[in-house]
Order: sequence, then structure tokens, then C-alpha cells
Amino acid sequence: MIALLQRVRSAFLTRKATGDEIARIGKGILVLLGVKKGDTEDKVILLSRKIPQLRIFEDQNSKMNLSLFDVGGEILVVSQFTLYADTRKGTRPSFSEAEEKEKARVLYERFIDYLRYQGVPTKSGIFGESLIVTLENDGPVTLILEE
Repeated sequence: MIALLQRVRSAFLTRKATGDEIARIGKGILVLLGVKKGDTEDKVILLSRKIPQLRIFEDQNSKMNLSLFDVGGEILVVSQFTLYADTRKGTRPSFSEAEEKEKARVLYERFIDYLRYQGVPTKSGIFGESLIVTLENDGPVTLILEE
């Protein structure tokens, strides 16, 4: 399982087909979540516990010393199977490492559930939907976590 995190001032999702807004957050973390074949709920639990506790927000001395909990931030989660693109051969990416759709959906939804269970204000995209992601990057701060 892989999570690409971006610290944001704000982020929102719209449906590509209609332009309808789906979800919006203020200060927080945009999480692009990729599920790999063989990933388990244990990996979901590890990532969902770690992400809101990462000290990636600045304190009064401009040091990254505060967590999402400390700053009262939110999380926006977007399914992103393309994080498992294999581009080693040719020019067309292969997605053979990405989990099949229904198994990935279950783990994606469990990830969101675990964040909410911890009291993290969490919004999400629609699994499998083509979306437009709009964000105001803060820093920029971008991290990749892989379990």
C-alpha cells in the first residue's frame, strides 16, 4: 500500500463528467492512496494511524513539529491506482501491481473508516470515478509512505 501525502491549505474534488463538487477540506493533508495486490487490513491500520500523527505542520518557530491533530486539520482521501504504474518497459504504463477493483475498494473504504474512528475529520472521493483534484499546496510538503 502506498500513500502520497501533500500538505495543503485547501483541496477539493469535482466530478470530471459533470463538474459537481464532491468533497472539500481546508488546512490538512491530501492523501492519494494506492492499493497493491496482496495488501491487507493490517497495512490499512498502520497507515491510518501514522498519517494523522506525522509532524509535518509548522510550529511558531517554522519547524515541522505539529501533527494534523495539533493543528485541527482535515484529510481528503483519493483512490489512486496509478501510483502502482510500472514504466520500466516501453512508454505505456502497466498497472499489473495494482489490486483488482473490488478488493481495492474494500481496503480504501476501511482506510477512511479507520481515520474517522480516530476522530480525524475525513472526506473522500468516489472510488473508481474520474475526478479533478484541485489543491493549494502548503510548502510544498509531499511525502510518500509505503507499507
